Amino acid sequence: MARVKGGNVSKNRRRKVLKEAKGYFGSKHRLYKTAQEQLFHSGAYAYRDRKQNKRNFRKLWITRINAACRENDISYSKFINGLTKVGIEINRKMLSEMAIDDAKSFAALVETAKKALNGEVVAPKKVEAKVEVKEVKKEEKKEVVKETEDLSKKTLAELKALAKDKGIKGYSTMKKDELLESLK
Repeated sequence: MARVKGGNVSKNRRRKVLKEAKGYFGSKHRLYKTAQEQLFHSGAYAYRDRKQNKRNFRKLWITRINAACRENDISYSKFINGLTKVGIEINRKMLSEMAIDDAKSFAALVETAKKALNGEVVAPKKVEAKVEVKEVKKEEKKEVVKETEDLSKKTLAELKALAKDKGIKGYSTMKKDELLESLK
């Protein structure tokens, strides 16, 4: 029986490994055996470091928050404790972004945390967020009023989408004129 060498399969496998090992130092990108060993190690390091990356970023965010808290005369742990007592749930990434970009709102959060630590009852900030949402809805209603004025300029697809939003039955088979009448 003739010997089978599997040349193309082996060559392609080795070529793939060497392609992945491009840029490695010394023989690790030239020789198949050392390249394969290094790829195994690289994969293990990448897996490990994906986990460590999350820890490192959390450390960075906490450091930034702590620095901003110290500027506002409070420690990080007291600040977080105060926010918990008030019921404000903001993750550390967002808190660090606020500390960097928006010092005024961060200072307001520090003040609410200080009040909560002193035992003063403070209403959560969620109420203000609801007020902002209502204002946005009013603006959207104004836009809807403007859209009804310019319905004749809209395409058939846009009119069908409006009819679907309003809950008009049979909008998919209507012509443009019928849609305009039903939307008014």
